[in-house]
Amino acid sequence: MNYFLEILASVIAVLFVFVPHEFAHAFIAYKNGDGTAKMYGRLTLNPIKHIEPMGIVLCIFTGFGWAKPVPINPYNFRKFRKGLFTTAIAGVVTNYIIAFLAYPLYLLIAKVVITSTALYHFIYFVSSVFFLIYLYSLSVFVFNLLPLYPLDGFRVVESLTREINPVRRFLKNYGYYILIFLVVESFLCDLLIEYTNLPYVIYFDILGYVQWFAQNIIGFPITAIWNSIFGLPIGF
Repeated sequence: MNYFLEILASVIAVLFVFVPHEFAHAFIAYKNGDGTAKMYGRLTLNPIKHIEPMGIVLCIFTGFGWAKPVPINPYNFRKFRKGLFTTAIAGVVTNYIIAFLAYPLYLLIAKVVITSTALYHFIYFVSSVFFLIYLYSLSVFVFNLLPLYPLDGFRVVESLTREINPVRRFLKNYGYYILIFLVVESFLCDLLIEYTNLPYVIYFDILGYVQWFAQNIIGFPITAIWNSIFGLPIGF
């Protein structure tokens, strides 16, 4: 598959990962009594409403990224902490469900035997899209649970702590900068690994460990279940 098709597959996968993620936040917030997201037009599956250019581009090229945060007013929630917590985890729970559904579709399509060259490339492209949806969903699941503002993990921290908590304040004030550093550092490590003879650089790729954890630990129940159904080996 050529470079253009790889980028196209990544773009399609990113949309299938982020749009339901943000919609889930908006939907659960609405169900908890906060109509802010609906008022701003975010209770929708329209991708234009959810795309945040930098986060999407970073996800396409690094596997990690974010969409435009859904606006919420937690003081509208009928139960403040419950509403904040369930709204915070709604996106990542949705991503895990998507990963669970995308992986068997990838396996199913990858098993199709095609003799036509053109049709083979099409089937390979579609299977790649589903595999990327699976990978990105797991990456977003783990990445978004990092307790850094404005990620979902910080919202979880918010739901469990008081506003005067010094750790919470630090994560809110500096979380975005830490986040950008981690993504850029991971991207630079990937470049060095690809274009230099410095293989030990991989040990400094912090988000690389996050991605390994997402795929091999968080994703293991998914692959174990579906691989056993498809008669494939179970393991890392």
